[in-house]
Amino acid sequence: MGSERVRIVLADDHAVVRSGLRMVLEREGDLEVVSEAGDAETALRMALGHKPAVLVLDLNMPGELTSLDAIPRVRDVSPATRVVVLTMQEDPEFARRALRAGAAGYVLKESADHELVDAVRRAAAGDTYLNPRLGAMLAAAPPETVGPPDDLTERELEVLRQIALGHTNAEIAERLYLSVRTVESHRAHIQQKLRRSSRAELVRYALDHGLVGPE
Repeated sequence: MGSERVRIVLADDHAVVRSGLRMVLEREGDLEVVSEAGDAETALRMALGHKPAVLVLDLNMPGELTSLDAIPRVRDVSPATRVVVLTMQEDPEFARRALRAGAAGYVLKESADHELVDAVRRAAAGDTYLNPRLGAMLAAAPPETVGPPDDLTERELEVLRQIALGHTNAEIAERLYLSVRTVESHRAHIQQKLRRSSRAELVRYALDHGLVGPE
């Protein structure tokens, strides 16, 4: 047997939960928690600083950076780090989104005492782990229909089209019969979902996805 242990960063916004999870992990001789974080931003910094084999990441934590958005960013700053999502969310759609974002595991907190160790080991070995009940639900689900890209709502798509066509927030509000504040809110949600902030980036996105013509 090799002597090198699997290095783990543990991210959950509740210190008591982190303490319990650390005990579950470190009672295994081949696992080592090297750092902890209470939000996704700190988890990202810990991934960059420690380059762990696995980041165990709670799906719902406070802060501007969401855990789902953090997953691809973790992979950017530490490509060798595999992310195992730990959550109370039993909706298979959350599992689908996490796996799409690049997660290597999805574990329910209610099953963490007997699933987390297995998930961490599989992730570190390059495999993927999905809670069996959620896996069965995903397998039984009907094929996904093609819908708006990046989870944009139909209204957000329409606002994005108007932005790409060069209209101001006030003009968009008038054209779509909305308040300017509502348009501003839609625009903020679009920028957050697409992780693009400038108008040029939004126009490029709209062109790339066929939302507006090149003219």
